[in-house]
This record gives sequence, structure tokens and C-alpha cells, in this order.
Amino acid sequence: MASTLALLPFFLSQDLTTKEALSGIFGSISLATWVCLLIPQLIENYQNDSADGISLVFLFVWLLGDLTNLAGALWAGLVPTVIALAIYFCIADFVLISQCMYYNNKNARKARRQQSVVSTGSEQEPLLSRRRSSDNTGLPGSHRRTSALSARSVDGSLVKIEEEQISMARTWFNNTISILGVIALGVVGWGIAYQTKVWTPTPEHGDTPQATEVAFGAEVLGYFSAICYLGARIPQILKNHKDRSVEGLAPLFFMLSMMGNTTYGAQILFHSQDREYLLTNLPWLIGSIGTIFEDCIIFVQFHVYNSRKDSDSAVE
Repeated sequence: MASTLALLPFFLSQDLTTKEALSGIFGSISLATWVCLLIPQLIENYQNDSADGISLVFLFVWLLGDLTNLAGALWAGLVPTVIALAIYFCIADFVLISQCMYYNNKNARKARRQQSVVSTGSEQEPLLSRRRSSDNTGLPGSHRRTSALSARSVDGSLVKIEEEQISMARTWFNNTISILGVIALGVVGWGIAYQTKVWTPTPEHGDTPQATEVAFGAEVLGYFSAICYLGARIPQILKNHKDRSVEGLAPLFFMLSMMGNTTYGAQILFHSQDREYLLTNLPWLIGSIGTIFEDCIIFVQFHVYNSRKDSDSAVE
């Protein structure tokens, strides 16, 4: 945000008010955030060769929200850039859902093959187990070897915990750098858009009664879209609680989501605090604030379940 404030004096000298500039900058940061939003989870799934951590119900409800958002934009006859962005969101959702379904099917087939191999060799396993146990019983030095192995196991667990902590610290550092990069991208993008007249400040009190009347159905779709965005994270929160794990989820995905909703709400509030304007944008404000609250719950789950994972590793 320091880069945002540093650029304000230059743009304010060009007949822009502080509120107009901040509204435009926050809107541009929000746009850059939404464009980059799904990339961290796509990378996380690819690196893990799995999508077990993310709830498909979450993604399908989110897709429904994006589809109704696109329908509302088309119905309202919004500018082509808004419609193009809504189309991009839907395509990105389809890509992530397709990736998750691919890994789920792939790993399910792999699990069935492994189960088949295990069941084939299970008839010989009890005999082999008895032989191994009888071979070790009463041998001189066997207890000393067991104690040495236990000590080595404890040392290995401590090393593993230390490596996981270093890896987690590196991940959060990289995520912070990514967040700052997205903010810089949004600020620079807004500056270019303003200088090239692609973006111009919108008057607070526009006289558009006809457009408002035509867009009534689009406003209904906007409410439904906001409800979908608000309810989408509930299946993910429940899945995390059931599994007692957030493994497979990309923290940056939810960090970008929180930043996107925060800057989107800031864009609306800095544009105008007029009662009628706020009521018009109320469904999107509610959706943004509610989603931020749900993202906070997921971050609490990240903290709790990762801490529990470290404790379990120490016990082992």
C-alpha cells in the first residue's frame, strides 16, 4: 500500500480527488487479484499430483456464482471489459474443476490397483509375519538395537519438524512477495489505464434511471451470485473440519481472495457513501464482508491443523 500512497500526489495534481484516486486504485488491485486468484491452487494441485484437499462442492457453487454474475452482466448490458472478465472467471473455474476431477479419477484408479495388489498378497502375509517375529524373539542384542532405532526415530522426527517449519516460513515469505506483486500490478495497471483514458472517474450521482429500471433482473442475479459466493466456502470449511487437515490447500489462494474482497469493498466505499448508492451495492458488500469472515475461519483452520500436525510428528 506504500506504493499506492506514494503515487497519489502525482495523480491528484491532475484533477483527481483523493476518493476518486483511491476508489480507482482499489478497484484495479481487486481486478488484478481476481485474475490471479485460482493460479496458486492450480499450482498446488499440480505439485501434489492430487486435488484431495479442495472440495468440489465449493468449486461448483463458486462456478454457479460466476455463471449468474456473467448472466447479470449480459442482461444489464455492461461494458465489454466487465463481460470479458466474467467470461474469464467462468473459464478459470472450469479449468480448476477439470484439473481436480482429473486428479481425483487418476488417484482413485491408482488406489484400486494398489488394493488389488495388497489383496492378492494378503494370504502369505500372516505366515511371513509370524516368521519375522519368531526370528527376532530372544536374540542377543535385539533390545539394544530396538532402543537405538527408537532414538534414531526421535532424531528423525525433530529434523522433520524443523524442515517443515523452514518450508512453511519460506512458503509464507513467497506468498507475501506474491501479494505485494499483485498490489504493484494493480497500481501500475490503474496508472496506465488513467493516463490512456481507459479509466476515468465516475460521477457519484449519475442520472441513469432508465438503466436502473432495465437492470432489475440483473440485480436479482447479482443477489443470487452474492449468495453463491457467500455459501461456497461452507463445504470447504466443513471438509477441513471433518478431515482435521488443510493439506492440499494453497494459503495464497485464500489470501488473494481476502485481499480481492477487501479492495473491492474499499472501491465501493471510497467511491461514494451516498445511501442510495450503498443500498444498490449492498448485496456485493454483504458478499464481500461475509466471504472475508469465512476466509478468516479457514486461516484459523490452517493454524490449528498445522500446529496439530507438528505435535503429532513430535510424538511419532
